[in-house]
Amino acid sequence: MKVTVVGAGAVGASCAEYIAIKDFAAEVVLIDIKEGFAEGKAMDLMQTASLNSFDTKITGTTNDYSKTANSDVAVITSGIPRKPGMTREELISTNAGIVKSVAENLIKHSPNVIIIVVSNPMDTMTYLAHKATGLPKNRIIGMGGALDSARFKYRLSEALDCPASDVDGMVIGGHSDTGMIPLTRLATRNSVPVSKFLSADQLTYVKEETKVGGATLTKLLGTSAWYAPGAAVSAMVQAIACDTKKMFPSSCMLDGEYGLSDICIGVPAIIGRNGVEKIVEIELDAEEKAKLEESAAAVSKTNGLL
Repeated sequence: MKVTVVGAGAVGASCAEYIAIKDFAAEVVLIDIKEGFAEGKAMDLMQTASLNSFDTKITGTTNDYSKTANSDVAVITSGIPRKPGMTREELISTNAGIVKSVAENLIKHSPNVIIIVVSNPMDTMTYLAHKATGLPKNRIIGMGGALDSARFKYRLSEALDCPASDVDGMVIGGHSDTGMIPLTRLATRNSVPVSKFLSADQLTYVKEETKVGGATLTKLLGTSAWYAPGAAVSAMVQAIACDTKKMFPSSCMLDGEYGLSDICIGVPAIIGRNGVEKIVEIELDAEEKAKLEESAAAVSKTNGLL
């Protein structure tokens, strides 16, 4: 299994590190436009191999896509990150050109690659990658829902004062502060609805803190987060590499599912060796349906800026 990570910044490097530590890939290629940057990150990571007991080979290259040839999976993290006060949508003018060029270069050298998009605004960048490459819809996936759901479970475990491993829950909708829909109604602690443990006010707090999870970290860090995004991507890459058929809320191209078409937005999906193996349509209540439609309208508006 060969994995390419485009962008050797904090998110890309974290993703490469987590993939290597899990030791399911033979090779990870880091690529960046900054001279020597990816090579340096790769060397630094390889010097942890004996300490972290992994055999994955990590190499770096400066803008040479021939080194990415025959990749099974490619992750696009490249583009400018958010700064405090910025919305993800404000990144579109810069990141659209980068993502389009990257996607086309990846396909040129790895025609069978499955692409995971991380760059923001993520749903629109996933949509752009579809339109730029014409790949089957199962082979381009946006990462946002996996990250948003991890943040949701963190907030739930915090409110419940329990281990995160006790908690299950998901976030659907657009990967934006206003578009996310944390499904508190369906969240559980060891199969027991969290509403049995938390009040309505507590659940509202969890929901709202989840929605601004990225903005909260950007304000604290001065830039976008990287550990959780890197871990979310690596988990999705592992699901593809190991064909686990694991379900992640992911930004998928919809063709009638949930009553939506020609849009990429977060919905639960089974991820395996073929990428998106199946989009899972869960039964939403009236409020959740309305919020998903509202979120989709906002994503479509952003898509219109392309």
